[in-house]
Amino acid sequence: MRMGEVRTPFVGRKRELAALEQAYASPRGAFVPLYGRRRIGKSELLRHFLGKHRGLYHVGKVAPAALQRRELLEEAARVLGEPLLAELPADDWRTVLARIEERWKGPGKLVLAFDEFQWTVEASPELPSLLQELWDRRWKSSGKVMLCLCGSFIGFMEREVLGEKSPLFGRRTAQIHLKPFGYAEAAAFHPTWSLLHRAQAYFVCGGVPQYLLEFDPRRSFETNVQATILAEFAPLSREPEFLLREELRDVGSYQAVLFAMARGRRTTRDIALDAGLPERSLHYYLEQLVSLGFVGRRFPLTGAKAPRRHVAFVLEDPLLRFWFRFVFPHQSFVQRHGPAKAWDVVVKPGLDAYFGACFERLCREALPVLLEKEGVEATVETGEWWGPAAQIDVVGLRSDGWVELCECKWGKVKSRPALEAELGAKVDAFPAPRNSTLVERYFVRDLPGTRRDERWHSLADLYKAAGVRAAR
Repeated sequence: MRMGEVRTPFVGRKRELAALEQAYASPRGAFVPLYGRRRIGKSELLRHFLGKHRGLYHVGKVAPAALQRRELLEEAARVLGEPLLAELPADDWRTVLARIEERWKGPGKLVLAFDEFQWTVEASPELPSLLQELWDRRWKSSGKVMLCLCGSFIGFMEREVLGEKSPLFGRRTAQIHLKPFGYAEAAAFHPTWSLLHRAQAYFVCGGVPQYLLEFDPRRSFETNVQATILAEFAPLSREPEFLLREELRDVGSYQAVLFAMARGRRTTRDIALDAGLPERSLHYYLEQLVSLGFVGRRFPLTGAKAPRRHVAFVLEDPLLRFWFRFVFPHQSFVQRHGPAKAWDVVVKPGLDAYFGACFERLCREALPVLLEKEGVEATVETGEWWGPAAQIDVVGLRSDGWVELCECKWGKVKSRPALEAELGAKVDAFPAPRNSTLVERYFVRDLPGTRRDERWHSLADLYKAAGVRAAR
């Protein structure tokens, strides 16, 4: 906690906590890998879980293995009330873990949580094989231990813990890939803000808890962006670079690809031309970015299988979208003139267009929530559609044969009939599935006029459907 920082209560993660509780309650041993990108809340989730259950929480670091083993023994001595554990030799992991297990008398399982597991393994490459041996011979059947391996290097976790070549492959009893929060849970980080400002924070920070926490609820959205992203030594000013360097090599090429996408390039041909890379090599870069969740692969949604040539690639991560749109191409200006002028000259003129694209994404996320609120029991697949002469912002294919076709407008709507006519023309071009019923909807920031219409939904309506209350 920083001085003056407002403490935010633990938010969301009900499904993940339920999965951990179920694993803990099992009569047999539990092995749960927990992984996800930086700042996503993995450590906070583990600490919250350990607030209800006794266990050891060890954070891996770039340090000698003996030092890390000694640290774990001292933690065990404190948590288990066994002072002699702190005096035992820390010569090898087998002895350390065996002594800790011997001292555990219950009740329940002993939780062994290794956070930042990749750094512990870097100092002790033999550890995954040892854990596999302990699991197979003792922990799986004894029911005394719940092993949680947590890491922020997604590539490492998928390769060294979950991968087929890992000694631990096939032994997990559950796994949790922690994802960013949705718009409703993200809103809980700033409960005193208007829904508009909470949406704007989501458009920049996405659902990454640590990014949302950096936005001080006592500041305006504008001053938060300046203080946390645009200022030279701001906490998020270099975050995108750190994200890329943790997982990828040849960061310069990846930055060129992401910059091209932030400028609106969506096809491999256009991205390659803009990034200055051969199109044949672009597929490798895109696949890496897709596997990390930074980039998404999109096809026009019609209910029929789209040809591979119709694929589009989009920047999924909100902070990367904002940073590569406004900061990356203007770093010299930002550093020379400071955050206030950078906001006025670089960010503010393009902000409404940026928010418009973000609002479309929020509407695609909100459509299933809205339908559930309306009592629709059918499942829905959401996406977008584009053709040679038209594009529909939000498409929802329902399992009952209905198709939701939606227009999104972040800017001021001057005329309902004009917007309805605009969507109507696009609907005529949409290749609707046979015998489907088409439903037209309109998502806007503020409803024009005072007339209510069940087909028109404001930003406030989307938050209300998700159970988010407006600030008083």
